[in-house]
Amino acid sequence: MCQVGEDYGAPAPEVPPPRAGRELKCVKCSEGLPVVVIRAGDAFCSWAFLSACQWRWHQAPGPSGIGSHWDCFKAFYVHKFRAVLGKNRLIFPGEKVLLAWSGGPSSSSMIWQVLEGLSRDSAKRLRFVPGVVYVDEGAACGQSLEDRAKTLAEMKLILQTVGFPWHIVALEEVFGLPPSVLRYLDQEPSGTKGAYKAAVDSFLQQQHAPAQGEEQLSQPGSQDPQSPAGLPTAAQTKAQPPTAAQTEAQPPTAAHTEAQPPTAAQTEAQPPTAAQTEAQPPTAAHTEAQAPTAAQTEAQPPTAAQTEALSRLFDSVKTLTAKEELLQTLRTHLILHVARTHGYSKVMTGDSCTRLAIKLMTSLALGRGAFLAWDTGFSDERHGDVVVVRPMRDHTLKEVAFYNRLFAVPSVFTPAIDTKAPEKSSIHRLMEAFMLRLQAQFPSTVSTVYRTSEKLVKAPRDGNAGDPPGPRCLLCMCALDIDTADSATAFGAQTSHLSQMQPPTPPAEAPTTPCCSAGVGRAQGCCRGAEPCGREDPRASVIEQLCYGCRVNMKDLPSLDPLPPYILTEAQLRSQRASILQEIQEYLIDSDDEAQTGES
Repeated sequence: MCQVGEDYGAPAPEVPPPRAGRELKCVKCSEGLPVVVIRAGDAFCSWAFLSACQWRWHQAPGPSGIGSHWDCFKAFYVHKFRAVLGKNRLIFPGEKVLLAWSGGPSSSSMIWQVLEGLSRDSAKRLRFVPGVVYVDEGAACGQSLEDRAKTLAEMKLILQTVGFPWHIVALEEVFGLPPSVLRYLDQEPSGTKGAYKAAVDSFLQQQHAPAQGEEQLSQPGSQDPQSPAGLPTAAQTKAQPPTAAQTEAQPPTAAHTEAQPPTAAQTEAQPPTAAQTEAQPPTAAHTEAQAPTAAQTEAQPPTAAQTEALSRLFDSVKTLTAKEELLQTLRTHLILHVARTHGYSKVMTGDSCTRLAIKLMTSLALGRGAFLAWDTGFSDERHGDVVVVRPMRDHTLKEVAFYNRLFAVPSVFTPAIDTKAPEKSSIHRLMEAFMLRLQAQFPSTVSTVYRTSEKLVKAPRDGNAGDPPGPRCLLCMCALDIDTADSATAFGAQTSHLSQMQPPTPPAEAPTTPCCSAGVGRAQGCCRGAEPCGREDPRASVIEQLCYGCRVNMKDLPSLDPLPPYILTEAQLRSQRASILQEIQEYLIDSDDEAQTGES
């Protein structure tokens, strides 16, 4: 308490709190000084700040033990990526995997993880065959032709450095997609965990068999007279990629030299410097899955009519929220078409932990709560034959930014459709600002939301995950797992409203024509007689094939005319099938009827 005559001195100077990680040691090796603090108490050392002299010590570790902890942060980062793939066991050896690359930090880091995982220096090498796809969205984002050409030039430079087979497609190509893109195709049974282990063992045996043959050929008197020593036979070359000795003995082909920079075998006489090792990751010449010539697929530039049609489509959408959802839908359809065309059974996306947490909250706000397990889970099997996987889902944006900065992972900035948009311009922007602001004050926000998404189950409400697929949404291709007869829900109320809509009455002087014989994107009419079938108008027939979230977004599209033809054609085909099925329903024999007939 205050007392009379008490002497109050000057206030003591405030001592700034110590920076996190200043007094700590690396949490992995407990020896190195931390240079990266991921979370409070999680500090790591990194080789990126070591000098050239210390880099030489890593080649021959001395008493100081620098070689034991020079890559703690890198090992932590790589382990997360490998652990996600190893825990789920969805990608089999030799399987073709398409890497969806946007040029951003997360997808670029994902490509570099795959590139290093396929290198011969990797402890546990990845065994799938990768390819890269990039979708040019400049027309939807309002970019000029000059800016789009400049961006594509930067993308091609990075893709040539990586060396994987790559495919560049423009978003305008959605106007030429077939309706089969929106159809669920049955997936070949992948088997159980035992089948995965058997596939890995078979793959390793195929690799060890040529190696044992080479050892026998290297012994005196055991060489095949028709196969010179040191050169692999045709069967060995097909079953196993060339080893370091084979690469040194055999010069690269012209196609190989043109497709990628000099390999390690060509520069073996000169060891790399520390700066070169830090700036350049292992190229595709060091990978076992890369062929000498990389397939490069670049579609023809879109025509002016396609670009104008795409611009007209996005200009007709009223809100930015609906534009972002439409852009994501069209991008997914285009990537799916590329994967099916070139034989890829898996598609990898670079969705990080932070991005998935924001997406989960955004999907809830958009009415997509029934599909959160597919939108944010590790695997997404909604397409059937092509499975979307998210191996970067355990990495936060902070970890990705540090890794790309420390290990010189290149990325290309491309303006998005919401670039420079206000915070409240869309639900996506508002939810992103809310989550990031909350994460700054409470560091466990993103991880808590992310862990919640892991507990979601991919099973319908009244069935099992293994049941045959039912009706699916026309746009997002998710199962319509909502009871449309339940009028207490918003979805049921909207469905009942659509069912009560009457078709427009034609004028008395107008001739009677089938109600669905005309329309944009119609391949053919669904009415075989001269009388109108009495069905809803074309917009209602399309809306009734959408889930609740897609219906809400379609409210911001006044007319269906700007939509790509494959969407309208598939909607027409589904309506025809439903109409024919309804006509012959009374003539079909159910399994229950067969059982009763057999009992009688």
